[in-house]
Amino acid sequence: MAAGAHRVFVSHLSGVAVFDPNGDQVGRVQDLVAMLRVGGRPPRVLGLVVEVVSRRRIFLPMTRVTGVESGQVITTGVINMRRFEQRPTETLVLGELLDRRVRLVDGGEEVTVLDVAIIQLPARRDWEIDKVFVRRGKGGALRRKGETLTVEWSAVTGFSLEEHGQGAASLLATFERLRPADLANVLHHLSPKRRSEVAAALDDDRLADVLEELPEDDQIEILGKLKEERAADVLEAMDPDDAADLLSELPEDDKERLLTLMQPDEAADVRRLLAYEERTAGGLMTTEPIVLRPDATVADALARVRNRDLSPALAAQVYVCRPPDETPTGKYLGTVHFQRLLRDPPFTLVGSIVDTDLRPLPPGTPLPAVTSYLATYNMVAAPVVDESGSLLGAVTVDDVLDHLLPDDWRETELHHGAPGMTELPEDVDGGQ
Repeated sequence: MAAGAHRVFVSHLSGVAVFDPNGDQVGRVQDLVAMLRVGGRPPRVLGLVVEVVSRRRIFLPMTRVTGVESGQVITTGVINMRRFEQRPTETLVLGELLDRRVRLVDGGEEVTVLDVAIIQLPARRDWEIDKVFVRRGKGGALRRKGETLTVEWSAVTGFSLEEHGQGAASLLATFERLRPADLANVLHHLSPKRRSEVAAALDDDRLADVLEELPEDDQIEILGKLKEERAADVLEAMDPDDAADLLSELPEDDKERLLTLMQPDEAADVRRLLAYEERTAGGLMTTEPIVLRPDATVADALARVRNRDLSPALAAQVYVCRPPDETPTGKYLGTVHFQRLLRDPPFTLVGSIVDTDLRPLPPGTPLPAVTSYLATYNMVAAPVVDESGSLLGAVTVDDVLDHLLPDDWRETELHHGAPGMTELPEDVDGGQ
């Protein structure tokens, strides 16, 4: 659609690709920045928060937007690559307006904001919020049964007040298709209040996946604001190695209290990991690799590999051991790589095709040696076996990278833009 020709609801802009005039993608829309105004005047839309390929979030002024058409945003091609930082007078439309409870001016009825619409003013390049899509009735489990309606911005009041206990359903619906790492990036840039509200609205598994991708400070902040019983449930849903890393940063009393609230078998895995030095194979490993008995078939192995909850690194190989089937196992016999599983008939026993030449890692192997091992043998995961020959777990390349990168790597933006983009000097009219 041509710019200014139609109204655009902001939820439809989330994740939309941003292109320069040559058709090269520069990033994706993460949010919109608006400035609330007094006297019931519609807020002015200042610009877009765009995430470029390097995961840097930049500010794109609306004056640089030449079109919003067919699910894409077109820019003038002049981009200021300075990282976006929200100013006190600015409001993030997706992050702070959706799910807010406001009141209708006519009658004072409380409603919940599900979406807002922006429109370009005639003969100008300015945009403003002109419509609000709301649902009648109070928030909660029955909220979806309420009547929905679209009203003028001036027909509602309450946006200027900071709301306590603001919901997050509409915001989460906007970002439901994001990968955990991308949703973590969104949470990291929200205010602490809004971050806590969104975290509270996520289910345990989704929150666990997101926590694993957040910087350490955000992890501790979010976990600390959850009720202890729920915090324990979320820790159970995390990969044991990630849960152990997070718990190791907590005071001893808090750590022990949460471990006590966890299911005994889940807590046992985490306690085992906490017993190892952090930068060793034992401290880096996960205790949940794919373990099979030697009489299992290739078909059994492929069925386990197909588990969608497994990371690609863990799905790359299976470990053959004598019973028991869970770590720590009986005697470790060897590894079967995914490619070998694809080459052999489904009825083949995995015990007959194990790779016994690849030596396992002792749990005390230091990080540099683990890194060299993976690089030498072109592996994405490696078995960790104790002195008695029992499989303790597996070290994956993603966990190794986590510890090789600087401690603040999740917060540090790379100082370059998307491929094909040139970082330009500070843009004096860019707003940020």
